[in-house]
Amino acid sequence: MIVVAGEALIDLVPQQRGDALSPLRPVRGGGPYNTAVALARLGGAASFCSRVSTDAFGTSLLERLAEEGVGTGFVQRGPEPTTLTVATVAADGSASYAFYTDGTADRLFALPPALPERTRAVSFGTCSLVLEPGASAYAELMRREAGRGVFISLDPNIRPGLIPDADAYRSRFRAWLPYVSLLKLSEEDAAWLGLDLPELAAAGPAAVVLTRGGDGLTVRTREGAEYAVPGEKVEVVDTIGAGDTVNAALLHALCARDLLVPGALAGPGADDWAEILAFAARAAAVTCSRAGAEPPYGREVSEFATP
Repeated sequence: MIVVAGEALIDLVPQQRGDALSPLRPVRGGGPYNTAVALARLGGAASFCSRVSTDAFGTSLLERLAEEGVGTGFVQRGPEPTTLTVATVAADGSASYAFYTDGTADRLFALPPALPERTRAVSFGTCSLVLEPGASAYAELMRREAGRGVFISLDPNIRPGLIPDADAYRSRFRAWLPYVSLLKLSEEDAAWLGLDLPELAAAGPAAVVLTRGGDGLTVRTREGAEYAVPGEKVEVVDTIGAGDTVNAALLHALCARDLLVPGALAGPGADDWAEILAFAARAAAVTCSRAGAEPPYGREVSEFATP
């Protein structure tokens, strides 16, 4: 079982890209939430760990997890409202976000009891590691589970508008890296953090995967090996959830190879990494080919063909 820890929220997505005044459609999302759904759709055993509102949006978020086969036994509930984001989708399909987080339920996440022995990995990221007081609880969960020998994955998914003190966040980010086995981040994330791929790999993670949009993905291991695959060509509807899909696809592919064990990422060579990265690139391409965060099912990735 892979546990995904972090926020669930509602994205308000314009129905017409490139039009800021287009009617908004509510879509269930959040980086960790999308990752959990993507893992389940790819055929993995996933469970979600968060704090979700008891309002109508929160109930809908949990209903979808149940429909997708994602476990909710680690979900806390609270009466505070659900976090909202307003997405802006440019004419080329790229998305940006404005967040409404004051007093929302996911910010009050509390450290849960130890996760069960069957937990293969815990994935962290996005708003949950920024917004206090919940951010400190998620960080403590990361340290605790890493100390128990659990594989830790981190996707920072940087949203600068949510980070009040950039230098403090960069310092906390560096402090997390020794606990991380797999770090996945975008070129934009790395640039904002002020770290290049070799620096990131040297800071602790066993492997760092850098996403480069349509140009593909690159991995660098702690040992200094580096491999890359090109992106898949697809007609982009929007990019919402593409990075979350990559995160889930990487974890799914590593799990299938029995590599969700601290230290195991030193084993894969060029051929293995090429297959793992190519699988993630195909999965992201399917997500980009349709509106909203709608990650693919395993069969869709297998059947994907470049136009």
